[in-house]
Amino acid sequence: MTLSSSILLNHLRDLMKSKIYFKDIIDTYIVPTADPHQNKYVVDHYKRLKFISKFTGSNGTAVITDKEAFLFTVDDYFLQAKQELDQTCWKLMYDQMNDNCSIINWLAKDLKKNSIVACDPQLVSIFDWKEWKKILLQSNIDLIPLEINLIDLLWNNQRPSLSDTSISISNNELQNSSNVLGALLSAHLLIVDPLQPFGNLRIEDYDNELLDLAHDLASRLLPAFENTPQGLPYPRVNLMTGLVDGSRNDTSTAGAGSLSLEFSILSRLVGDPVYEQVARRAVNSLWAKRNNVTGLLGSVIDVNSGEWLGQLSGLGAGIDSFFEYLLKNYILFGDESDLHMFDDAYRSVTQYLRRGRVNCMDEEGIHPIFVNVNMHTGQLATTWIDALQASFSAVQVLRGDIDEAICLHALYYSIWRKFGVLPERFNWQIKMPDVLFYPLRPEFIESTYFLYQATKNPFYLHVGRDILDNLNLYTKVECGFATVHDVRDKTLEDRMESFFLSETCKYLYLLFDEDNYLNQHGANHYIFTTEAHIIPLMAKLRQKVWNLNEMTSYIENSINKQIYTNENELININRDIIKVERNIISIKKKTVNETSCRSRPISYQHQLPLSANLLYQLDEMVGVITSQP
Repeated sequence: MTLSSSILLNHLRDLMKSKIYFKDIIDTYIVPTADPHQNKYVVDHYKRLKFISKFTGSNGTAVITDKEAFLFTVDDYFLQAKQELDQTCWKLMYDQMNDNCSIINWLAKDLKKNSIVACDPQLVSIFDWKEWKKILLQSNIDLIPLEINLIDLLWNNQRPSLSDTSISISNNELQNSSNVLGALLSAHLLIVDPLQPFGNLRIEDYDNELLDLAHDLASRLLPAFENTPQGLPYPRVNLMTGLVDGSRNDTSTAGAGSLSLEFSILSRLVGDPVYEQVARRAVNSLWAKRNNVTGLLGSVIDVNSGEWLGQLSGLGAGIDSFFEYLLKNYILFGDESDLHMFDDAYRSVTQYLRRGRVNCMDEEGIHPIFVNVNMHTGQLATTWIDALQASFSAVQVLRGDIDEAICLHALYYSIWRKFGVLPERFNWQIKMPDVLFYPLRPEFIESTYFLYQATKNPFYLHVGRDILDNLNLYTKVECGFATVHDVRDKTLEDRMESFFLSETCKYLYLLFDEDNYLNQHGANHYIFTTEAHIIPLMAKLRQKVWNLNEMTSYIENSINKQIYTNENELININRDIIKVERNIISIKKKTVNETSCRSRPISYQHQLPLSANLLYQLDEMVGVITSQP
């Protein structure tokens, strides 16, 4: 029998008072969303927060005292938590900082002196535990490690076994699986490339083994897409059995809608339309659920109902790669419906998210900034921007909107210069970080590389040098490079994300490697996936052996009439999309002629991309320098 959250809380408080597991009464018990490896996305065996609170989101922390129970979560999951919690016994709290230290600071102010706070130490990193203990001790509150997890005692024999769930993947990991898929496909295409422009990458007796692995992985992911009422992938699937776990139905827009590029490549390489079909159906389903007035999408959606659980619309976390792949799908496959979708989305983003002067190069008015808004009303939702939005400059470069890309990149460069690294969230109202850590993200470096390739302005080499110097100064440690825990004091975490090597370092290397084939000849022949895997623009990838009309599409598709004599021929993107030059996008009162990665006039290459006055204005805007009265 499943007990109500109210009854479970009463039983938990009895355990806290019992003195069986600790010599004194426990005043407050903390339940993080984590497993013994501090994973954010946990399998059912470790979903203690869901068991005690009934909240199914992947981001949350519970704090239970002798009289009250609080659940802290971020804005993306706030609506979902409000719907799932029994608010007669739970108080929902907004975790604005997305940092458990902010919760500990709150406890330090709220609890009485000499209180005892307990938590399972396996669910907290050593670094965080020391920081928590330090904060609480300043208020004469003791943090004790409780080796017996009290939630497990309540769960008892109802707890899912670890063997049943250990190979399931969550929605974030579903997106990560597409990144693995992209790596396999990229490596395969580079190995079989008859030109071998990057040196001899051929493997003796290679028999498409990497393509076979990619095919196998994608086939194991297919059950997530099958029999879904909205055409959106379920966020959990068991890779061994193919069984879908229906306990979680929330997925991000990026997680559900950023599988189209890799799945479509696979379909065209193996001649099986099913992978492209399910991925494009998910994209079209999300597209159909835009608000019919603003044209905006939210960040988190319910797979079954199609209801937006996260109504925040922005360009950062949870939605960023959705826009990126609309444009890159068009560049790679030549389907004009993808371009129309991107252009429509860009118009909505410009109308509702972009604030500031109409022409970003003018010196009058506020420097442009893309804010987070409510998808239904277009009204301001937060006063922060996040680090992932920095990659949108690269997308703007691909669409030919160079001036706007320069202005957005310059905003993030000022933030970088203020702290020496880039905080995960920056509050532009108070000019300070909302989320303090810097996990060595690649997005700002990616845009720096794209802008240099588009403009050849040495300013971006200087930006790259600043990035390189600060990475060495603040993050280099004995065995690698460490995440910055707090951008204000440059304290570090014992963690280096995999994207640091695969993306951050790759874009930095390419920025300075002028003789690299990609920089000399490949700009119009290759595209980067969202994880920086390079994919050649091959004729084979623009050919289908199935009827396009069998696949749901944003607009009626027309079959590409271009005939290629060699399927390995590289497509020149500027040659093949010359008709795009005739397209005009209206951005408020400004019009921009569009092309792919167009360079600016050569006369611009030896002057600042923005005037000195505008750069000074930006430094004032983010607080690099103090505003003059």
